Amino acid sequence: MARTFVATLLFTVSLVSTNAAAPEGVPDVPQYNAPQKMTPRARLGGSLRGSEGEDPAVAALVPDHVGITVKQHPALNWFLSKHTSLPITFTLIDERSIHALVERPLAPPHQAGVHAVKLEDLGVTLQPNIQYRWYISVIKDADSPSQDIVTGGMIERCEFSECSILGAMTTCTREAVMTSAAKGFWYDAMGCLCDLIDSNPADTALRKQRAALLRQVGLHDVADWDLAQSHARQG
Repeated sequence: MARTFVATLLFTVSLVSTNAAAPEGVPDVPQYNAPQKMTPRARLGGSLRGSEGEDPAVAALVPDHVGITVKQHPALNWFLSKHTSLPITFTLIDERSIHALVERPLAPPHQAGVHAVKLEDLGVTLQPNIQYRWYISVIKDADSPSQDIVTGGMIERCEFSECSILGAMTTCTREAVMTSAAKGFWYDAMGCLCDLIDSNPADTALRKQRAALLRQVGLHDVADWDLAQSHARQG
């Protein structure tokens, strides 16, 4: 399985290497190149999950296929449309098992925006070449799970020794975001970009980069929110 995975990413890299550089004067934005062998419909919901009115909406910041990481403890980023006092839970499931590896409550964020579940904080290590599903659930009625507002995605870790030949990045810089996206490491690109924005909240260029990356995987609602934040800070 590992050889097939690496061969898939190598094919992706060969496609990336043929792309022409952006014209001079055009702002650089991450260009996500998905692995050619993908599991379709891995994302739960293609837009904000929720309903109009007082309920919040949520969205996992993931592609519609299994996203790849090189990290043992990646961040899982998600979006909340508004503050809520409703309980929120995080669930992580190994695809080989019917039982959850992790199922625990999250402290409701104090404000709308992009948030992260840090697997390292939970003491969770992803095993290589294993697919995991993860979910964020807003619990409207503990006695009626069908009313939960749920979003989520899938993730697979690539062993660093296998993917280092592809230029997998373990540092977090603006250049690392570009490289990780181009090489197909979605979670590493998005996680790093979110960390950079958290550290530099007034940097509108970073928000525009995240919006561009989100649009590439169909998350237009969250991208619009990011651009609105960028415009508000420029005003």
